Amino acid sequence: MANPQPRRTGGTAVDRRAFLRLLGLGGGSVLLAGCQSPGAAPAQAPAAASGPAAPPASAVPAWESEWNALVEAAKREGKLVLSGPPTAEVRTQVPGAFRRRFGIDVEYLGGRTGDLMTRLQAERAADQYTVDAMISGASTVYYQGYPAQMFDPLPPVLIHPEVTDPSRWIRGAPWYMDPEQQFILRLSNQASMLVTVNTDYVKAESFQSFQDLLDPRYRGMISAYDPGVSGPGSANAAYLLYVFGEDYVRTLYQEQRPGISREERQLSEWLARGIYPISIGLASSEVEPLRADGFPIAVALQGGKSGPRMVSAGYGLVVLVNRAPHPNAAKLFVNWIAMKEGNETYNRAQVGVSTRTDLDNSWAPDYIIPKPGEDYVDAYGWEFMQQSRTPEHLEQLKRITGR
Repeated sequence: MANPQPRRTGGTAVDRRAFLRLLGLGGGSVLLAGCQSPGAAPAQAPAAASGPAAPPASAVPAWESEWNALVEAAKREGKLVLSGPPTAEVRTQVPGAFRRRFGIDVEYLGGRTGDLMTRLQAERAADQYTVDAMISGASTVYYQGYPAQMFDPLPPVLIHPEVTDPSRWIRGAPWYMDPEQQFILRLSNQASMLVTVNTDYVKAESFQSFQDLLDPRYRGMISAYDPGVSGPGSANAAYLLYVFGEDYVRTLYQEQRPGISREERQLSEWLARGIYPISIGLASSEVEPLRADGFPIAVALQGGKSGPRMVSAGYGLVVLVNRAPHPNAAKLFVNWIAMKEGNETYNRAQVGVSTRTDLDNSWAPDYIIPKPGEDYVDAYGWEFMQQSRTPEHLEQLKRITGR
């Protein structure tokens, strides 16, 4: 293109010398674009940067695709029917957190698992299925739900890496309680069988061993859960029978004339008001609110001076009920309650100790956190349950305790 004529750019003349200077500075690429012959292909503009390109579908982890599909299927169902402990905090906080995370409503059935199991058995006899998942204690699921094959296996539906990663669990894997390692997942593990006292009436230092509970001066001052029904009362009595023998249990539950109840709130009120200023087995979920309200409640016998202490999961077992009315919401829930967020939400509300390694249990009082090197009887261990807490053993406890 020889001897170009001066051009005007923005009303200013550009002579030959200025034109060549523009070419030398690289501006010629803009001007020369106008000198292309008709029909020449226009230069391609570079693609605008818009962040990293999305990975091909084949690069998305398989679990993530499965997880997203599960979440969407659960949202379409729109509801979960969950059975859990009667604790007010669990009743509100667990459904609330699950709803905020996934937008799924939760119908919460709070109460004794044994009562619920009676209802479920009657419904199933009529071919009705109303409950999706359960957070439970041990006896009912071990001796009623499990033998009746009422639960679906968990490993096939636990798909999120927060659950399947072995390093996230204190035992190096999800902690299943049943022999098949399939059906009953443990969410909590805390020191239990607490002896608590109202220090306006009794000093915690008065108790140096469990034998001190048999002192005649404490007759009529002790309360305990009912040892004659499946639940925390029979668990506590079974532990005492296992460690100290039949004479000890008979003396404690008969000669000491304890106040007996099946209701946590009644035991809590008795302790707070000093009606029974010594309580056996009251859970930390009841003890801590009393202390927060200013009642002078102390925990005695925190060391293992008179025998091994006891650990349990409390209500911290989760099962997936088969033939669930909302199967996808149920599968999503058992993943979430085993994940960090769900596990922390539950254990904070129930004042339990998590079985995960990525939670620090900062919400739990020190007296329920198992101590390294201490000897503990696991009241929820499968072998212990078979040796000490079967329905036949319950009949033995009724005879010994007079219940």
